[in-house]
This record gives sequence, C-alpha cells and structure tokens, in this order.
Amino acid sequence: MAIQTERTAAARIRKMAADHHVAYVQTERDRLTDDLTRLAGDDVKFDEIEHLLIALQRDGHLSRIQMVQLQAAYLREAK
Repeated sequence: MAIQTERTAAARIRKMAADHHVAYVQTERDRLTDDLTRLAGDDVKFDEIEHLLIALQRDGHLSRIQMVQLQAAYLREAK
C-alpha cells in the first residue's frame, strides 16, 4: 500500500515540475554543501524527487513551507 502512495506523491511532484518546465541543475553551492556534508561524515543524498522539489522552490513555484510539506509527505509515504 505504501508503494501506491509513494508513486502518487512522486507522480504529483514530477507532474508539477513538468508543468512548469523545471529541471534540477546542480549549482556551485549544492556542490559545496555536498562536500561539507561528506566531510562531516554524514551520508545524505537527495533523490530525483527531492531535487525536483528544490528546483521548484528555487524557481518560485513553491514556497519553502510548501516544499518542506511536500518533501515530508513524500518521505512519509516512501516508508
């Protein structure tokens, strides 16, 4: 059942990105953040859906709060 919901959340986010012609492009700041995280000993990797959420927020299609809420729903459903 969680798989069905995960697909639904992921599909909603993908559709939103497609509707707004948004794709994630890694910035210099993203690379620095990844390096600092790695050097701190943390293994945090965003997946495709989380990267799309970041891109949607950066392009002004989602507020920070909306992005966090969608990410929380996506992660909750992925369990």
